[in-house]
Amino acid sequence: MFLLAAMLLCPPQGEPPRPSPRPAPGPQVVQPATTPTATAQDPAPAADAWCTPERAARCAAAADRGLAWLIAHQHESGAWLGIVGHKMGNDYVELDNALSVTQQRGTGQGHLGVTALAGMAFLAGGHLPGRGEYGGIVKRTNDYVVSRTLESGLLTSAGTRMYSHAFATLFLAEIHGMTATGSRKSALERAVHLIVDSQNEVGGWRYNPFTRATDLSVTVCQLQALRAARNIGIHVPSGTIERAMAYVSKSRVERGRERGLYYYKIYGDGRYQKSNQYAINAAALTALSSAGIYDDDLTDPALRFLEDRFRDVADYQSDHFFYYYGNYYAAQAFFQRGGAHCRRFFAALSDDLLRKQRRDGSWRNRPGPGDEFSTAVACILLQMPRQYLPIFQR
Repeated sequence: MFLLAAMLLCPPQGEPPRPSPRPAPGPQVVQPATTPTATAQDPAPAADAWCTPERAARCAAAADRGLAWLIAHQHESGAWLGIVGHKMGNDYVELDNALSVTQQRGTGQGHLGVTALAGMAFLAGGHLPGRGEYGGIVKRTNDYVVSRTLESGLLTSAGTRMYSHAFATLFLAEIHGMTATGSRKSALERAVHLIVDSQNEVGGWRYNPFTRATDLSVTVCQLQALRAARNIGIHVPSGTIERAMAYVSKSRVERGRERGLYYYKIYGDGRYQKSNQYAINAAALTALSSAGIYDDDLTDPALRFLEDRFRDVADYQSDHFFYYYGNYYAAQAFFQRGGAHCRRFFAALSDDLLRKQRRDGSWRNRPGPGDEFSTAVACILLQMPRQYLPIFQR
C-alpha cells in the first residue's frame, strides 16, 4: 500500500511535468503547449488517434450550446440550483433538511456540487475567471464556492454533503492551478484538511464528514479531490492516500463470475453487494489511474464490464443521474487507457450525448439533481478532446 501512495503522490518516472495553462489573447482560452492554436470556439485537435478533429469539432459546438444554456440559468449569486438528495435504489430522494429548488432561488443559495461541476464545464472549455467573454461567469462561480466555506473547512450550500464538498474542492484545485489567489487557496487548504481529518478508520468516506460508514463511490470522489489538490502543491498526507487505496483494493471481487469488479460497500449493511454497478466500477478504475496503476490484470475486467454495459446504461438510464455520474468517471478511465478502448468508448458516448441534446442546448436529468447537473456533466464530457482539465490529461 505504501507503493500505491507513493505513486499517487509522485508522478511516474519519465512523465514530464504538466505545463501551467496560460490565457490566450482575445477569448479567454487556456493554451496547452500541444495545441497552440486552440480557442474556445475552435476546439483543440485531438491529441491522439482516439478522437478525430471532425468529431472533436462537433462535440465542441454542442458543448458551446450547453454552456450558453448554463449561463442563462446561473443564479445572480453565482450558484446553479438543483435538488439536494441521495440515491435510494434506482430513485433519487430529496433530503429532508435541504433547501428545495424554490427556496434556493429565493435565498440565492444553490446546489454546491452542481455549481462546481458547472464551473468545471467552463474550465473544460478554457474559460478563466475574470478574463474574456465568460470571465464574469467563472468568477461568480469561484466566488460563490469560496463563500460557502464553513469554519470547519466544509464546503456546503443548501444542505449539500461530502459528494458536493469533494466536487467543490476539485473545482477550486483545478481553477487555482490556472489562476492562483490567496482567498481561494485558503478555502482550498481548509477543504482538503476537512477531507483528511474526516477519513474514517477503514480508510474511506461516506455522505457526511466524521462518520464510521463508508462506500467506494464517495471515497473515490474524495480521492480525486485530494489528488487535484496535491498536483498544485497543497499538502496531502501520504498516509491518507495509502489508507484510501487500501480500501479501494479491498473492495475488489476476488472470486466468482464477477472477479475483478468492485463492491459498492465492504462494511456495514449491504456489504459485498452491487459489484455489477456501472458507476462504481468506473469510479474504481479512476482511483487506480489516479494512483498511477496501469496493471492490465487489475483494470481489464472492470474496463470490459464498462464497455459491455455502456449501451444498456445509455438505453435504459438515458436521463438518469446514474448515466451522467457513471460516465463522468468512465470517461476518465477510458481516457487514461487511451488507444482503441478510448476511441470506441468516446465515439459511443459522444454520439449518444449529441443525440440527446435538446434544442435549447440542455440535457435532461430525471431522476437526479436536475437539468443543470446533466448539462454541466455533458459539457465536461464533450470537451474531453480539448484536454484543458487535469482530469483529462495524462
